[in-house]
Amino acid sequence: MTPPEIKFRKIILVCTNTKEDGSPCCGARGGAELHKKIKEAVRAANPTIRVSKTGCLGTCKSGVNVVIMPDDLWLGNVTEEDIPEIVKLATK
Repeated sequence: MTPPEIKFRKIILVCTNTKEDGSPCCGARGGAELHKKIKEAVRAANPTIRVSKTGCLGTCKSGVNVVIMPDDLWLGNVTEEDIPEIVKLATK
């Protein structure tokens, strides 16, 4: 095992998980579309921040959920209108 070459200073995780049983989930609330829009906005602001899709973060009722690491900043009920603030939080 060897450590990878890391070229990102932060990572933003956007939940895109879906549940087959109809339970509340980020995927049903537009997680995949939100991921794409956050990724575009962050890439334009700072290419050293990675935006990745993730599975369930365990806080489904407050989805779409986003986590900014290593800041350990958890955000719930994220909408497209929140993207400028997410970019601001991630790039500080």
